[in-house]
Amino acid sequence: MQSETIQIWPERPDVTLTAYLLDDSPDFQTGKRRPAVLILPGGGYLGTSDREAEPVALLFAAQGYHAFVLRYAVFFQSYPNDLSHTPATNPFPSIFPQPLLDVAAALRLIRNQAANWRLDPARIAVCGFSAGGHLAASIGTQWNSQFLLEKLGGPAADFRPDALILCYPMIDYVLTSEIQARIPDNPLADFLRLCEVAAFGHSEPSDAERDRLNPVHQVSLETPPTFIWHTADDELVPLENSLELATALKKAGVPLELHVFAHGRHGLSLADERTASDPGQINPPVQAWTGLVLTWLDEVFR
Repeated sequence: MQSETIQIWPERPDVTLTAYLLDDSPDFQTGKRRPAVLILPGGGYLGTSDREAEPVALLFAAQGYHAFVLRYAVFFQSYPNDLSHTPATNPFPSIFPQPLLDVAAALRLIRNQAANWRLDPARIAVCGFSAGGHLAASIGTQWNSQFLLEKLGGPAADFRPDALILCYPMIDYVLTSEIQARIPDNPLADFLRLCEVAAFGHSEPSDAERDRLNPVHQVSLETPPTFIWHTADDELVPLENSLELATALKKAGVPLELHVFAHGRHGLSLADERTASDPGQINPPVQAWTGLVLTWLDEVFR
């Protein structure tokens, strides 16, 4: 396997795409065009979590996928070390829709390199965690938007994921704000406020501002097949986020698969020792999501 990191924008050293490319062995599958997965780690648009980056890429690589990790625009340059203070200036703004432009440009780059990387440009999944799940859902519902065409040019098909994998995704900022506001002395209040600064540019966005970032409103029959998983007692991003999106996908006629696990904290990633920073992030029942998604991808890409 070869690995390389590519800067997406000439003026933005913070936005990079790391490629994990399987070798073209003379012993087997010589010249085969492989499917690919573009991974969008979470972090509340404050940063991109290492726990949801390379370990996930290596999981897919072990199953025969070329894998890519996008470090899109975020608020902090050193995450999570910077969470204790707010920088006076942020030279690389994370405010939406900049991350959407980042993922669209990454998808175009991957497709443009399909021949060189022996990659099938018609089998590219986008896998997002938490805020990365919001970003994945956003590109999945806005890949053909006039906004992207005006900013990046066409063809719009360059920006379309062929499948979406959404892991405990943040979908509805209004809904999440309402649910979190009902929790007395919410210990997550300051963190959530900082996440909104990262996404909106200030700490008190209106419901109208929050609602504009909801990908549910852009769901259509042109949204790619979608796999979603969540835990029922997620303390940070409530399960209702995934349920709302799944309902919209069903109404639009988009193929989907939804898995709700009974228990598990937010940000479990692979839910095993490979991505655990403490014992609470090891959750054997949730570990099943990786097998489920690989079976689903086989069906979608068949």
